[in-house]
Amino acid sequence: MKRTALLFAAAWLIVAAAACSDDDGSGAATDTGVPATDLTLMLNWTPNTHHLGVYVAEQRGWYDEAGLDLRIIEPGEGGVNEAVASGRADVGISVAEEVLPARAAGVPVVSIAAILPINDSSLMALGDSGITRPRDLEGKTYGGYGGALETELITRLIECDGGDPSRLRMVEVGDVDYLAGMERGTYDVVWVFSGWDALRATAVEGRTISEIRFADHVDCIPNWYTPVFVASESAIAERSDVLRSFLAATARGYAAAAEQPEEAASDFLAAVPEADPALVKASADYYAGLFSAPDTPWGEQELEVWTSFGIFADEAGLLSEPVDPSKAFTNALLPPSG
Repeated sequence: MKRTALLFAAAWLIVAAAACSDDDGSGAATDTGVPATDLTLMLNWTPNTHHLGVYVAEQRGWYDEAGLDLRIIEPGEGGVNEAVASGRADVGISVAEEVLPARAAGVPVVSIAAILPINDSSLMALGDSGITRPRDLEGKTYGGYGGALETELITRLIECDGGDPSRLRMVEVGDVDYLAGMERGTYDVVWVFSGWDALRATAVEGRTISEIRFADHVDCIPNWYTPVFVASESAIAERSDVLRSFLAATARGYAAAAEQPEEAASDFLAAVPEADPALVKASADYYAGLFSAPDTPWGEQELEVWTSFGIFADEAGLLSEPVDPSKAFTNALLPPSG
């Protein structure tokens, strides 16, 4: 969603102020001669267009202008939340379905900005599968990771549509070529992001597919924030100015990606040349209107969304202990909106 001129101005003010503030980093000097603050961002997966605003801001020097020496790394063993909580990464990209269980287990991570306000997940099947709605999954095979969240989501979708979830077979397939597996008949349907894997199938592979979008069934399952930026509770308390600078530059990057998706795709490909140009360009265009909701600034999160998903996660057996949803996120570090 397009940002206003006031938002850009506010972001610039925060960035400028943060660049001049004291910091505890020891990175390279900025143009002003002040040492830049080192900041490590751990991605949740390999680089993709969910990370578009980060790469736009990086390529255009906006983190440098914010006084930040940003280092982007891919996730390692243990996952993003643990890395952020332990200080091995300053900021990470995670998902609500991992943030809440982490907090239930005593991992002090907090969502500081939502990349997408609406969950872009869907169940994808081949166009000739006969699957157009949840109850069509009866008698079919779902390929996934075998997690409790998957089981609960698909069960509720089918039941809500008047179907019998016991007639769906589930097999574990992990991270594979989904199209190849469906073509072989190993499974009929998988869980994907519409703006990446589903778009790869249609825009790049030229295949006809069918999708059951989660956002079309929020009367049966909750919306939730996926993906999100996370930081540790200690970083929020002790380095709030640095995190505000990071989010101000990042918000500017996502605003530019929304306004100029073609240029944003070029920025991404300059940073990640091994990515598929056709997919990146199609996906950048797809997400341009989805990075923020109408009349809602980029990154802003709602307590109602976290609360409803927290109840769902607890009922699905994902939480080892109760979690206060109001402590799982904060909007306090986002740039002010106009």
